[in-house]
Amino acid sequence: MMKLKTFLLTLVALLAVFFHAPEAMAAESNGEGEGKFNPKEIIFDHLGDGYGWEVPFNHHHRIPLPVILLAADGSFHCFSSSHITHHEPYVDGDYTWILPTEGDNKGKVVQLMSDGTQLKPKFDFSITKNVCAIWIAVLVVLLICLKVANWHKKHGMKAPRKFTGAVEALMEFIYKGVIKPTLGADARRWAPYLLTVFMFIFVMNLLGLIVIFPGGANLTGNIAVTLVLSLMTFFCTNLFARKHYWKEIFWPDVPMFLKCPLPIMQIIELFGALTKPASLTVRLFANMMGGHMIVIVLTLIIFIMADFGMAAAGLATGVSIFFTIFMLLLDVLVSFIQAFVFTMLSTTFIAMAQERGHEEHLEHSKQ
Repeated sequence: MMKLKTFLLTLVALLAVFFHAPEAMAAESNGEGEGKFNPKEIIFDHLGDGYGWEVPFNHHHRIPLPVILLAADGSFHCFSSSHITHHEPYVDGDYTWILPTEGDNKGKVVQLMSDGTQLKPKFDFSITKNVCAIWIAVLVVLLICLKVANWHKKHGMKAPRKFTGAVEALMEFIYKGVIKPTLGADARRWAPYLLTVFMFIFVMNLLGLIVIFPGGANLTGNIAVTLVLSLMTFFCTNLFARKHYWKEIFWPDVPMFLKCPLPIMQIIELFGALTKPASLTVRLFANMMGGHMIVIVLTLIIFIMADFGMAAAGLATGVSIFFTIFMLLLDVLVSFIQAFVFTMLSTTFIAMAQERGHEEHLEHSKQ
């Protein structure tokens, strides 16, 4: 009975949203809202970074975050982003700070000089939305992993249940399905890094699908974040590589004319080693950004169709909500797949660098 009541209440709420949405969208599109509807601005505002966190269902208000700047003259400044998120100048003593809406400094806090010129600060240490979201993701991963560790510390090898059991099953799937078969004897050495990367990417992907705080930040759709993750795999691969790995790059087992006097194969192998982080970066970035963009565009169809009348807006609302929910569910699967693919490729690259040559195998067997 309680389940039926909950279902009916949910259905009524959805119907209310369904019939009220076209009217609200039309009012905003006609200028009765707080500002003119701009799909391009909304899309790039969501996909990009910011000095505040958007309040759900209100694009014009944000949760303030700290702005920390080192001015061009070396002075230190710290204030809340609520002073600048409305694009009005903020006066801090003899300094005036603004957040330009256009030009080369668009979206970046700069100092407004008396002659109207904009002066960039030396350093911007601000806690932006992406920075805050990364720390939230780190905290979530720590809590999840420590929960599993604490369970086994208290209960030994007894299998956990519910959420803890699901997390352990996920970790075991990655370790026994990807890391162990690929790395073999070196699996235990690299498992902490690879499992951390998987959980971190997976959590970031899922948090990005949540509309309200602490979700909504498009972390893996930010190429700077995916580049740093790829570089970590690149450094792990090359800094701890064995001699056979470097031999295959600088003196591979190919006919002599392919490597001397012209180092054709060396150039190809070195280029391949340097492009691996680029492939990891672009693959994760493009897939996650594309998924976010599709969901936003499907949602914005409601606003766009509001200009064509109530009937078109009502039909677009139903279709848009259906496909948006479908894409969100699909993005949950994509979130896992992309974390899995990144971990699998990282494992493969590290395994290639850990491969032993014939002489190394003999030395290892003697030990």
